[in-house]
Amino acid sequence: MEAAFRRYRLMSFVTGTTLLVLVVFLLLHTVDLSLWTSMKPLVTVVGIGHGVVLYPIYLVMCFQFTLKARLPFGLLVLMLLSGFVPGLAFYMEHVVALRTAELRANSM
Repeated sequence: MEAAFRRYRLMSFVTGTTLLVLVVFLLLHTVDLSLWTSMKPLVTVVGIGHGVVLYPIYLVMCFQFTLKARLPFGLLVLMLLSGFVPGLAFYMEHVVALRTAELRANSM
């Protein structure tokens, strides 16, 4: 279960970070349109990386960890949705870490 949690935690940070980078780019785009021409290739790479590569891997890690830790279905849904809401991935990782610590303490 520890290895599955480490993989989930890593993907949570990576996916959450790329989502925050995309939000920052979007805010910069709305503030100054002239920046968009120089940022567009980077936004394209980060966007494709987040949506096509990283988020599906994050989904698999969420499912794998949920099955190994026997977490409730509601928590799994929140974990999966945290890849869409900027900043929520970091909070959910913290909540899941606390929940996992409780499970380890109760099993001993």
